[in-house]
Amino acid sequence: MHAVPVLCLTHDSALWQHWRLIGDSWLPARGQTLEDLERWREQGRTLVLLDADLPRLPGWNELYWQSGLSELKVIVATMRPNDEQGRQVLAAGAVGYLHALSPAEVLSTALKSVSSGNVWVGSTLLARLLRQIDAAVPRQGDWHEGLTTREKEIAERAAIGHSNQAIADAFGITERTVRAHLSAVFEKLNVSDRLLLALKVHGIK
Repeated sequence: MHAVPVLCLTHDSALWQHWRLIGDSWLPARGQTLEDLERWREQGRTLVLLDADLPRLPGWNELYWQSGLSELKVIVATMRPNDEQGRQVLAAGAVGYLHALSPAEVLSTALKSVSSGNVWVGSTLLARLLRQIDAAVPRQGDWHEGLTTREKEIAERAAIGHSNQAIADAFGITERTVRAHLSAVFEKLNVSDRLLLALKVHGIK
């Protein structure tokens, strides 16, 4: 299997040294400016690790990002992750948000996930996003077609950000059983993670 190129966009030499060791599945390339990002896209490449502290980076609500991230799969990394910035990053079009010094295996897993079309975020940000979706959009009536009653109940709780353990406690079952039910739910609804499940439940995707 060929290593997949990843643009590591950072001005921080120490961070670059950390990112360049992400594993044999990846071929890290150093970038230091948004011009490097543009060249990456022109070359037909898509995967990017972007340092949120890159100098002269536009604000996440600025128009640049509407086109700046198109056709790219960008994971934004920061030394000081917080849920509000994470929400802004995803709204701007990024597909991942994590700590810049995450271990190599976490960075590799995140890259594999977004390469497959998923979104990569921490558990607290995911729970916040799911609650916001639930508050803003009414649930669709037929989303649970084909699910058992228990699968529907577990899917509803997962879609609003409840952890596996919280769901297990609520129903008096083991966390392993919850994972098995969610695996069946994901397969039946053709989704791959909780965020996509929430969108499905609310008829967004």
